[in-house]
Amino acid sequence: MTDLWDNLKNTPYPIVLYGMGNGADKIIKVLNERGIEFKGIFSSDGFQKPGKTFHGFPVLSLFELEKIFGKMTVLMCFGSNRPEVIENVKKIKQKHLFFAPDVPVYGDILFDKNFYLSKRKEHDGVLDILADGISKKTFENTLKYKLSGNVDFLFDCEVSEIEPYGNFFKLGDNETYLDLGAYRGDTVFDFLKYVNNSYHKIYAVEPDKKTFGKLSRATENVKNITLINCAVSEKTEKGNFVMNGSRGSNISDVGEEIDLICVDDIIENNEITYIKADVEGAELEFIKGAEKTIKTKKPKMQIACYHKSDDLINIPKAVLNIRSDYKVYMRHFSSLPSWDTVYFFV
Repeated sequence: MTDLWDNLKNTPYPIVLYGMGNGADKIIKVLNERGIEFKGIFSSDGFQKPGKTFHGFPVLSLFELEKIFGKMTVLMCFGSNRPEVIENVKKIKQKHLFFAPDVPVYGDILFDKNFYLSKRKEHDGVLDILADGISKKTFENTLKYKLSGNVDFLFDCEVSEIEPYGNFFKLGDNETYLDLGAYRGDTVFDFLKYVNNSYHKIYAVEPDKKTFGKLSRATENVKNITLINCAVSEKTEKGNFVMNGSRGSNISDVGEEIDLICVDDIIENNEITYIKADVEGAELEFIKGAEKTIKTKKPKMQIACYHKSDDLINIPKAVLNIRSDYKVYMRHFSSLPSWDTVYFFV
Protein backbone atom coordinates (compact mmCIF):
# COMPACT_ATOMS: atom_id res chain seq x y z
CA MET A 1 0.00 0.00 0.00
CA THR A 2 1.18 3.51 -0.84
CA ASP A 3 -0.15 6.88 0.22
CA LEU A 4 0.07 10.41 -1.14
CA TRP A 5 3.44 11.07 0.44
CA ASP A 6 4.99 7.95 -1.11
CA ASN A 7 3.56 8.86 -4.48
CA LEU A 8 4.86 12.42 -4.33
CA LYS A 9 8.41 11.07 -4.11
CA ASN A 10 7.93 9.56 -7.57
CA THR A 11 5.81 12.21 -9.29
CA PRO A 12 7.14 13.02 -12.78
CA TYR A 13 6.23 16.71 -12.53
CA PRO A 14 7.55 19.55 -10.34
CA ILE A 15 5.62 19.94 -7.10
CA VAL A 16 4.11 23.38 -6.46
CA LEU A 17 1.89 24.63 -3.65
CA TYR A 18 -1.46 26.34 -4.14
CA GLY A 19 -2.06 28.69 -1.22
CA MET A 20 -0.27 30.02 1.83
CA GLY A 21 -0.85 30.25 5.55
CA ASN A 22 -1.18 27.65 8.28
CA GLY A 23 -2.25 24.85 5.94
CA ALA A 24 0.78 25.39 3.74
CA ASP A 25 3.05 25.47 6.80
CA LYS A 26 1.78 22.05 7.86
CA ILE A 27 2.18 20.54 4.39
CA ILE A 28 5.68 21.98 3.99
CA LYS A 29 6.62 20.45 7.35
CA VAL A 30 5.57 16.98 6.15
CA LEU A 31 7.32 17.45 2.80
CA ASN A 32 10.53 18.44 4.57
CA GLU A 33 10.31 15.53 7.01
CA ARG A 34 9.96 13.10 4.10
CA GLY A 35 12.62 14.65 1.89
CA ILE A 36 10.14 15.78 -0.78
CA GLU A 37 11.12 18.95 -2.63
CA PHE A 38 8.69 21.55 -3.94
CA LYS A 39 9.56 24.14 -6.57
CA GLY A 40 7.16 27.04 -6.20
CA ILE A 41 4.04 28.64 -4.73
CA PHE A 42 1.05 30.28 -6.35
CA SER A 43 -2.14 31.87 -5.12
CA SER A 44 -5.50 32.59 -6.66
CA ASP A 45 -5.66 35.52 -9.05
CA GLY A 46 -5.83 38.80 -7.20
CA PHE A 47 -3.81 37.61 -4.19
CA GLN A 48 -0.36 38.21 -5.71
CA LYS A 49 1.53 41.31 -4.63
CA PRO A 50 4.88 42.49 -6.06
CA GLY A 51 7.70 41.19 -3.91
CA LYS A 52 5.50 38.92 -1.75
CA THR A 53 7.24 35.73 -0.65
CA PHE A 54 6.35 32.65 1.37
CA HIS A 55 8.98 30.27 2.76
CA GLY A 56 11.51 32.02 0.55
CA PHE A 57 9.54 31.56 -2.68
CA PRO A 58 7.96 34.41 -4.64
CA VAL A 59 4.17 34.07 -4.64
CA LEU A 60 3.27 33.87 -8.33
CA SER A 61 0.17 33.15 -10.38
CA LEU A 62 -0.60 29.72 -11.80
CA PHE A 63 0.02 31.11 -15.28
CA GLU A 64 3.50 32.31 -14.30
CA LEU A 65 4.44 28.90 -12.90
CA GLU A 66 3.05 27.18 -16.00
CA LYS A 67 5.42 29.26 -18.13
CA ILE A 68 8.33 28.06 -15.98
CA PHE A 69 7.47 24.39 -15.43
CA GLY A 70 4.73 23.37 -17.86
CA LYS A 71 2.74 20.53 -16.35
CA MET A 72 2.98 20.35 -12.55
CA THR A 73 1.93 18.41 -9.46
CA VAL A 74 -0.24 20.86 -7.52
CA LEU A 75 -0.87 20.55 -3.77
CA MET A 76 -3.83 22.49 -2.38
CA CYS A 77 -2.80 24.08 0.93
CA PHE A 78 -6.01 25.66 2.24
CA GLY A 79 -9.64 24.80 2.79
CA SER A 80 -12.72 26.24 1.16
CA ASN A 81 -16.36 25.52 0.42
CA ARG A 82 -16.78 28.49 -1.90
CA PRO A 83 -18.21 27.36 -5.25
CA GLU A 84 -15.86 29.57 -7.27
CA VAL A 85 -12.82 28.05 -5.53
CA ILE A 86 -14.02 24.50 -6.14
CA GLU A 87 -14.71 25.30 -9.79
CA ASN A 88 -11.18 26.68 -10.08
CA VAL A 89 -9.82 23.47 -8.57
CA LYS A 90 -11.65 21.46 -11.23
CA LYS A 91 -10.10 23.63 -13.95
CA ILE A 92 -6.60 23.16 -12.51
CA LYS A 93 -7.19 19.38 -12.36
CA GLN A 94 -7.81 19.33 -16.09
CA LYS A 95 -4.24 20.52 -16.75
CA HIS A 96 -2.15 19.27 -13.86
CA LEU A 97 -1.85 16.47 -11.32
CA PHE A 98 -3.80 17.82 -8.36
CA PHE A 99 -3.94 16.71 -4.74
CA ALA A 100 -5.31 18.18 -1.50
CA PRO A 101 -3.12 16.65 1.24
CA ASP A 102 -5.00 15.71 4.39
CA VAL A 103 -3.14 17.26 7.30
CA PRO A 104 -4.95 17.50 10.65
CA VAL A 105 -6.54 20.82 11.54
CA TYR A 106 -5.57 20.04 15.16
CA GLY A 107 -3.25 17.48 16.67
CA ASP A 108 -0.07 15.88 15.39
CA ILE A 109 -1.39 12.57 14.03
CA LEU A 110 -1.00 12.43 10.25
CA PHE A 111 -3.45 10.24 8.37
CA ASP A 112 -0.91 8.26 6.35
CA LYS A 113 -0.67 4.58 5.47
CA ASN A 114 0.94 3.69 8.81
CA PHE A 115 -1.84 5.33 10.78
CA TYR A 116 -4.51 3.76 8.57
CA LEU A 117 -3.04 0.26 8.92
CA SER A 118 -2.70 0.64 12.70
CA LYS A 119 -6.40 1.57 12.95
CA ARG A 120 -7.82 -0.60 10.19
CA LYS A 121 -9.92 -2.84 12.45
CA GLU A 122 -11.39 0.19 14.20
CA HIS A 123 -12.25 1.83 10.89
CA ASP A 124 -13.91 -1.42 9.79
CA GLY A 125 -15.90 -1.40 13.03
CA VAL A 126 -17.21 2.11 12.37
CA LEU A 127 -18.15 1.17 8.81
CA ASP A 128 -20.22 -1.73 10.14
CA ILE A 129 -22.35 0.45 12.40
CA LEU A 130 -23.22 3.16 9.87
CA ALA A 131 -26.93 3.27 9.18
CA ASP A 132 -27.28 3.67 5.41
CA GLY A 133 -25.52 3.23 2.08
CA ILE A 134 -24.65 6.90 1.64
CA SER A 135 -22.97 6.88 5.07
CA LYS A 136 -20.90 3.81 4.21
CA LYS A 137 -19.86 5.28 0.86
CA THR A 138 -18.98 8.59 2.51
CA PHE A 139 -16.86 6.82 5.12
CA GLU A 140 -15.02 4.67 2.57
CA ASN A 141 -14.44 7.61 0.23
CA THR A 142 -13.19 9.76 3.10
CA LEU A 143 -10.60 7.10 3.98
CA LYS A 144 -9.54 6.81 0.33
CA TYR A 145 -9.25 10.57 0.05
CA LYS A 146 -7.24 10.91 3.25
CA LEU A 147 -4.75 8.31 2.04
CA SER A 148 -4.44 9.52 -1.54
CA GLY A 149 -5.18 13.25 -1.46
CA ASN A 150 -7.39 12.61 -4.52
CA VAL A 151 -10.31 15.05 -4.29
CA ASP A 152 -12.39 13.00 -6.75
CA PHE A 153 -13.28 10.73 -3.82
CA LEU A 154 -14.86 13.74 -2.06
CA PHE A 155 -16.67 14.96 -5.16
CA ASP A 156 -18.07 11.45 -5.57
CA CYS A 157 -19.74 11.33 -2.15
CA GLU A 158 -20.80 14.91 -1.44
CA VAL A 159 -24.48 15.69 -0.88
CA SER A 160 -26.40 18.94 -0.58
CA GLU A 161 -26.71 20.43 2.88
CA ILE A 162 -30.47 19.91 2.83
CA GLU A 163 -30.27 16.17 2.04
CA PRO A 164 -30.15 14.90 5.66
CA TYR A 165 -33.16 17.05 6.64
CA GLY A 166 -35.25 15.60 3.84
CA ASN A 167 -34.11 12.06 4.59
CA PHE A 168 -33.35 10.90 8.15
CA PHE A 169 -32.72 14.03 10.24
CA LYS A 170 -36.21 15.36 10.86
CA LEU A 171 -36.75 18.61 12.77
CA GLY A 172 -40.13 19.38 14.31
CA ASP A 173 -41.96 22.54 15.38
CA ASN A 174 -40.91 22.49 19.03
CA GLU A 175 -37.15 21.94 18.87
CA THR A 176 -34.72 23.23 21.47
CA TYR A 177 -31.44 23.74 19.62
CA LEU A 178 -27.95 23.99 21.08
CA ASP A 179 -25.47 25.45 18.56
CA LEU A 180 -21.90 24.81 19.71
CA GLY A 181 -19.58 26.89 17.59
CA ALA A 182 -22.26 29.29 16.41
CA TYR A 183 -19.64 31.53 14.74
CA ARG A 184 -21.40 34.53 13.17
CA GLY A 185 -24.85 32.98 13.21
CA ASP A 186 -24.67 30.96 9.99
CA THR A 187 -25.92 27.74 11.55
CA VAL A 188 -28.52 29.53 13.67
CA PHE A 189 -30.11 30.81 10.48
CA ASP A 190 -29.77 27.40 8.83
CA PHE A 191 -31.74 25.97 11.74
CA LEU A 192 -34.42 28.65 11.41
CA LYS A 193 -34.76 27.81 7.74
CA TYR A 194 -35.24 24.10 8.41
CA VAL A 195 -37.87 24.64 11.12
CA ASN A 196 -39.69 27.43 9.30
CA ASN A 197 -39.02 29.75 12.25
CA SER A 198 -41.13 27.52 14.53
CA TYR A 199 -39.17 26.27 17.56
CA HIS A 200 -39.03 26.41 21.35
CA LYS A 201 -35.55 27.71 22.22
CA ILE A 202 -32.04 28.32 20.83
CA TYR A 203 -28.79 28.33 22.80
CA ALA A 204 -25.86 29.64 20.72
CA VAL A 205 -22.33 29.22 22.11
CA GLU A 206 -19.39 31.11 20.60
CA PRO A 207 -16.12 31.70 22.48
CA ASP A 208 -14.26 34.19 20.28
CA LYS A 209 -15.09 37.70 21.54
CA LYS A 210 -14.87 39.44 18.17
CA THR A 211 -16.95 36.77 16.48
CA PHE A 212 -19.40 36.77 19.40
CA GLY A 213 -20.03 40.44 18.75
CA LYS A 214 -20.92 39.67 15.13
CA LEU A 215 -23.15 36.81 16.30
CA SER A 216 -24.94 39.15 18.70
CA ARG A 217 -25.60 41.72 16.01
CA ALA A 218 -26.73 39.12 13.47
CA THR A 219 -29.24 37.50 15.85
CA GLU A 220 -30.61 40.56 17.64
CA ASN A 221 -34.05 40.00 16.10
CA VAL A 222 -34.13 36.24 16.66
CA LYS A 223 -36.71 35.27 19.28
CA ASN A 224 -36.09 32.92 22.23
CA ILE A 225 -32.32 32.79 21.81
CA THR A 226 -29.67 32.78 24.53
CA LEU A 227 -26.12 33.67 23.49
CA ILE A 228 -23.23 32.28 25.55
CA ASN A 229 -19.70 33.68 25.20
CA CYS A 230 -17.80 30.60 26.40
CA ALA A 231 -15.85 27.70 24.97
CA VAL A 232 -17.43 24.28 25.31
CA SER A 233 -15.34 21.70 27.13
CA GLU A 234 -15.45 18.66 29.39
CA LYS A 235 -15.80 20.72 32.57
CA THR A 236 -17.03 24.15 33.57
CA GLU A 237 -13.87 25.99 34.59
CA LYS A 238 -11.35 28.60 33.43
CA GLY A 239 -9.14 27.96 30.44
CA ASN A 240 -7.14 29.62 27.68
CA PHE A 241 -8.36 30.37 24.19
CA VAL A 242 -6.64 31.63 21.05
CA MET A 243 -8.92 34.30 19.59
CA ASN A 244 -8.30 35.34 16.02
CA GLY A 245 -11.82 36.16 14.86
CA SER A 246 -12.02 33.18 12.53
CA ARG A 247 -13.03 29.54 12.49
CA GLY A 248 -9.49 28.70 13.58
CA SER A 249 -10.01 30.06 17.10
CA ASN A 250 -9.51 27.26 19.62
CA ILE A 251 -8.86 26.15 23.18
CA SER A 252 -5.11 26.14 23.78
CA ASP A 253 -2.45 26.12 26.47
CA VAL A 254 -1.78 29.72 25.50
CA GLY A 255 -4.06 32.62 24.67
CA GLU A 256 -6.56 34.70 26.58
CA GLU A 257 -8.26 33.40 29.72
CA ILE A 258 -11.87 32.45 29.06
CA ASP A 259 -14.73 30.62 30.71
CA LEU A 260 -15.12 27.00 29.67
CA ILE A 261 -18.53 25.38 30.04
CA CYS A 262 -19.83 21.84 29.67
CA VAL A 263 -23.12 21.02 27.98
CA ASP A 264 -24.57 19.39 31.08
CA ASP A 265 -24.26 22.75 32.86
CA ILE A 266 -25.76 24.68 29.93
CA ILE A 267 -28.79 22.42 29.75
CA GLU A 268 -29.14 21.49 33.45
CA ASN A 269 -32.77 20.39 33.81
CA ASN A 270 -34.04 22.07 30.64
CA GLU A 271 -35.17 20.21 27.57
CA ILE A 272 -32.88 19.78 24.57
CA THR A 273 -33.74 18.08 21.29
CA TYR A 274 -30.90 18.96 18.89
CA ILE A 275 -27.17 19.69 19.29
CA LYS A 276 -24.80 20.81 16.57
CA ALA A 277 -21.11 20.72 17.51
CA ASP A 278 -18.31 22.12 15.37
CA VAL A 279 -15.89 23.16 18.08
CA GLU A 280 -12.46 23.22 16.47
CA GLY A 281 -11.05 19.94 17.72
CA ALA A 282 -12.83 19.88 21.11
CA GLU A 283 -15.55 17.49 19.96
CA LEU A 284 -14.51 14.70 22.35
CA GLU A 285 -14.41 17.13 25.26
CA PHE A 286 -17.92 18.28 24.32
CA ILE A 287 -19.18 14.68 24.37
CA LYS A 288 -17.60 13.97 27.76
CA GLY A 289 -19.16 17.14 29.17
CA ALA A 290 -22.56 16.20 27.76
CA GLU A 291 -22.73 12.66 29.13
CA LYS A 292 -25.75 13.29 31.37
CA THR A 293 -27.59 15.18 28.63
CA ILE A 294 -26.93 12.47 26.04
CA LYS A 295 -27.80 9.66 28.43
CA THR A 296 -31.06 11.09 29.76
CA LYS A 297 -32.40 13.17 26.85
CA LYS A 298 -30.92 11.53 23.72
CA PRO A 299 -30.89 14.69 21.58
CA LYS A 300 -30.38 14.48 17.85
CA MET A 301 -26.77 15.46 17.18
CA GLN A 302 -24.66 16.70 14.30
CA ILE A 303 -20.93 16.51 15.13
CA ALA A 304 -18.03 17.60 12.92
CA CYS A 305 -15.46 14.83 12.40
CA TYR A 306 -12.73 16.47 10.30
CA HIS A 307 -10.53 18.29 12.80
CA LYS A 308 -8.33 15.40 13.99
CA SER A 309 -7.15 12.28 12.19
CA ASP A 310 -8.73 9.93 14.74
CA ASP A 311 -12.10 11.74 14.88
CA LEU A 312 -13.60 9.22 12.47
CA ILE A 313 -13.13 6.52 15.11
CA ASN A 314 -13.26 8.37 18.42
CA ILE A 315 -16.44 10.41 17.96
CA PRO A 316 -18.90 7.56 17.26
CA LYS A 317 -17.17 5.42 19.88
CA ALA A 318 -17.57 8.13 22.53
CA VAL A 319 -21.25 8.72 21.77
CA LEU A 320 -22.18 5.03 21.56
CA ASN A 321 -20.39 4.32 24.81
CA ILE A 322 -22.93 6.64 26.45
CA ARG A 323 -25.98 5.48 24.48
CA SER A 324 -25.75 2.49 22.21
CA ASP A 325 -29.20 3.01 20.70
CA TYR A 326 -28.28 5.88 18.40
CA LYS A 327 -28.37 5.34 14.65
CA VAL A 328 -25.21 6.83 13.11
CA TYR A 329 -25.09 8.54 9.72
CA MET A 330 -22.24 10.29 7.93
CA ARG A 331 -22.36 13.00 5.28
CA HIS A 332 -19.85 15.13 3.37
CA PHE A 333 -20.96 18.53 2.10
CA SER A 334 -19.19 20.41 -0.67
CA SER A 335 -15.80 21.44 0.70
CA LEU A 336 -12.09 20.87 0.12
CA PRO A 337 -10.26 19.21 1.78
CA SER A 338 -12.57 16.88 3.75
CA TRP A 339 -13.94 19.70 5.90
CA ASP A 340 -17.70 19.85 6.37
CA THR A 341 -17.73 16.11 6.97
CA VAL A 342 -20.06 15.27 9.85
CA TYR A 343 -21.65 12.47 11.83
CA PHE A 344 -25.37 12.57 12.56
CA PHE A 345 -26.74 10.73 15.59
CA VAL A 346 -30.46 10.00 15.60
